[in-house]
Amino acid sequence: MTSTANLNQFIESTVTNLDLAAIQLDQPASIDDLPTPALIIDLDVFERNLNKMQSHVNEHGMGLRCHTKMHKSPIIAKRQIELGAIGICCATVSEAEVMAAAGIENILITSPVVTDDKLRRVVALADKVAGLQIVVDHIQGATRLNDLAEKRDIHVLIDLDPGMGRTGVEPCEPALSLAKHIYQQCSRLQLDGLQMYIGNCMHVQGFEARRSKYQHLLQKGVETRALIEANDIEVKVFSGGGTGTYDMEPGLGVLTDIQAGSYAFMDVEYRDIGGQDNDQVFGDFEPSLFVLATAISQPQSRRITMDAGIKCLATDTSRPEFRDIEGVVYHFGGDEHGIVQLNNPSKEIKLGDRLPIITPHCDPTVNLFDYYYPHRAGVVNEIWPISARGRSQ
Repeated sequence: MTSTANLNQFIESTVTNLDLAAIQLDQPASIDDLPTPALIIDLDVFERNLNKMQSHVNEHGMGLRCHTKMHKSPIIAKRQIELGAIGICCATVSEAEVMAAAGIENILITSPVVTDDKLRRVVALADKVAGLQIVVDHIQGATRLNDLAEKRDIHVLIDLDPGMGRTGVEPCEPALSLAKHIYQQCSRLQLDGLQMYIGNCMHVQGFEARRSKYQHLLQKGVETRALIEANDIEVKVFSGGGTGTYDMEPGLGVLTDIQAGSYAFMDVEYRDIGGQDNDQVFGDFEPSLFVLATAISQPQSRRITMDAGIKCLATDTSRPEFRDIEGVVYHFGGDEHGIVQLNNPSKEIKLGDRLPIITPHCDPTVNLFDYYYPHRAGVVNEIWPISARGRSQ
């Protein structure tokens, strides 16, 4: 049997049919009863992380745009906004569509869009979301967005390349040319300001090394803002930064808001960048997200196998690590398996044990799961759909 569908109607239906709200359990469950591997959130730690970041930006008069590409959950985004975040960021149009479907109003799409199919979706979103913004980094993309906007205004930020060579227009004169084009030639585009996400600094190991590089690269953004304002174009917003540089922003006085995401969950990669007080460990925020896995086999005395492989523990560089056990090394044993080398374990691991693993990299790990199991002291009362998982378009 075959079926047919109009492409646009199909895309729209994938948003309208999503689970966007928490699923309440008719009776509490223990994390010991969860099918593994399971993605769990320690709510006490999670809430401490949210409160600490929001208190920090409040104290320094900055805004927080929480980056939802990390957690992909309208439930979490709403909690962040309720605490005081000025809005959220989304990496893709499809992530933004999910957040808009959940009723979130202030959304910044942080990646440029140039094709008509996605630009039309941005225009459609602008009809539904009062606080929608999107970045532009090229005259071609800005012109086409302006043409398709027709009778509605679209708010934009100019995306500056901090030297990563990934997205963004070159700072200073090239950025000024784009700003002039938007200001003079694009009547439907409202230029709100600049975005400069210096992602090539977020994981520099050592606080002083990270701050030195960050300040150096950010200076181009400062010069660009001054140049644009000298040409009588207002720059109300200067957005950027992230978890790795959050505590450097107040001393610099450059950004109006921080695009932090990983602070809510943390992971091995961020923990290892070092902080102000400890050059080896970044302990400002605590790991609250874990993959709960079960020891399922022990073919050799010095090794034990977990049911969590590369299909549920994504990583760029770091290995998975247990939350509570040291003296072991986690090796990927394939798609479904992790092989734990028992060098000098601080705690015995037995068959059937369910153990929480700190994610190596939280963003892509989240994208591998359908649900979070948030718990308090090991008790789960509801399940949170990861509504924007897989939304890479």
